[in-house]
Parts: sequence; structure tokens; C-alpha cells
Amino acid sequence: MNLEALCKEAGVKLYDTELTKENGKKIYRIFIFKDGGVNLDDCARLSEILSPIFDVEDPFDEEYFLEISSPGLERKLQTLDHFSKSIGEKVKISTKDNEKIQGEILAVKDSCIFLRTGQAQTISLEFHNIKKAKTFVEWKN
Repeated sequence: MNLEALCKEAGVKLYDTELTKENGKKIYRIFIFKDGGVNLDDCARLSEILSPIFDVEDPFDEEYFLEISSPGLERKLQTLDHFSKSIGEKVKISTKDNEKIQGEILAVKDSCIFLRTGQAQTISLEFHNIKKAKTFVEWKN
């Protein structure tokens, strides 16, 4: 089963997946995105595609609940692919040297992330030097 291809069939793109446990229940979350944003119909369409497939090719041996959603406006960036999918968005980064950086993601090339900081300068960071990263939205009145 190719989850990315099934997402494409539903008109969305795969952002990430996670298997977690909450209140004693296993939850398999599939995060999707698309230009213009994800809506409830997108989630329902993908669920309708995946449910019969998962009935035959169950991805886990245990009982779980399937959740499909957008990763949200403010989300963790944990892979180079996450950074690539977030080009043009604002990000807060903590480096392994405890440096705090805010900026807009301009590009990702190889293992390097290019940002425009508040001082309108362009900087680059090696992915392996990033401890934590998260997109954020600046709300203006």
C-alpha cells in the first residue's frame, strides 16, 4: 500500500503519520495538506478510500482508531521534507547550541535550510544542528 499515492487519489498530499496512545487507545493519525487548506470533505474522502483497504491490509496488529486531519497552521517540523513543504512560512527554531532563530523558510537544499530573518538577512542552517522547529502564525490586528 502506497499511502502517498492514495492521498493523491483523494486530491491531497501526505504530510506525516503518527501512531500514538491516548486514554489507553491507539490512534493512527494521518496528516494531510493541500494548497488552499484541508477541509472536512478532504478528510472524509481519504477516510473512504483508506477504510476498505485497511480492512484487508491492516497496517497494525492491534485495534486502533484512524484519524485524518490537517497538521495545523502551527506545527512541528521534524524532517527535511517538513521544511520543504513549509517554504514561505514563518518558523521558530532552537539550535543544538541553544540559539533561538525566527524567520521565513526560503528554500531547502540538500541538508541546508535557508531563512530570511527579521533583519531581512538570509541565513542558512544545517538540518542536523536544529534541535526543535515549529511554524507559527503572526496574528495582526
